Amino acid sequence: MEYLSFRNGDRMPAVGLGTWKAGPDEVYGAVREAIRAGFRHIDCAPIYDNEPAVGAALSDAIGAGEVRRDQLWITSKLWNSDHHRDRVQPALESSLRDLGLEYLDLFLVHWPVALRAGVGFPTHADDFLSEAQAPRGETWQGMEHCARIGLARHIGVSNFSVTKLAALMAACEIAPEVNQVEAHPYLQQDSLLDYCRAHGIHLTAFSPLGSPDRSPATKGADEPSLLADPVIAAIAERHGVGPARVLLAWHVQRGAAVIPKSVDPAHLRDNLAAAGLRLDTRDLAAIADLDQNYRFIRGSFLAIEGSPHTAATLWDD
Repeated sequence: MEYLSFRNGDRMPAVGLGTWKAGPDEVYGAVREAIRAGFRHIDCAPIYDNEPAVGAALSDAIGAGEVRRDQLWITSKLWNSDHHRDRVQPALESSLRDLGLEYLDLFLVHWPVALRAGVGFPTHADDFLSEAQAPRGETWQGMEHCARIGLARHIGVSNFSVTKLAALMAACEIAPEVNQVEAHPYLQQDSLLDYCRAHGIHLTAFSPLGSPDRSPATKGADEPSLLADPVIAAIAERHGVGPARVLLAWHVQRGAAVIPKSVDPAHLRDNLAAAGLRLDTRDLAAIADLDQNYRFIRGSFLAIEGSPHTAATLWDD
């Protein structure tokens, strides 16, 4: 396994298990199977509505002697409705109760968007809070507090652009250590990756396979398929592996972490094996030519009419 190292000596496994879109009835088995296969990095979030099942799987795996807590890297996130400073710690403590843990290895601000308390997914402009009503800097102060008291060993952000990261870096006392964003050959995020490298921030890629199991209602018209891309398929054939392994290995070779979701035992093992695949210069050049700034996860649910956000301001493209 490849690892990403932190200043205090902690190491995050480069290939983790994503739990977004895994229902409570299936995520328990997926986490148990993933740990047996060798996964030690599990990515969670309260908005995924499955953290209690993840917690049960972790508890049972530890109880069965399959893994120790100190061998695991568990990430969770702060949902948008808990961005006021005094709501950050209680939100983290709620996730810890659901996960059956005393601390998180990594706690992320899920989106650079604030919602009113109690709102899950917004349906109206009044569900949103403006930057003046819930400043990101004050949210970050709550994150820093959680790090100082030991509830989170590391803190970071998710879905932050270079512009938003730079603003946060200019005002923080504890710098974010991870930025989790959508990334894949169609959305390579080179400028963001360069910024993160320059400032000691690790990048974690979500939806690395294009999230093909999303609801059809969330997909764009004529949405491309990463797994069926002929360039990726040709590279996979040359190496005698499947396309998914190529897509995941590309992230690891760039020095990023990657968190594919799967509940299938064979796919889990194949995903974990991606860290051992080395792409050559011809492969990397061919993949570089695929970049088209295409987002599968556009954040349209946060850009509803009358909200403070549009697609352009959300991503700062």
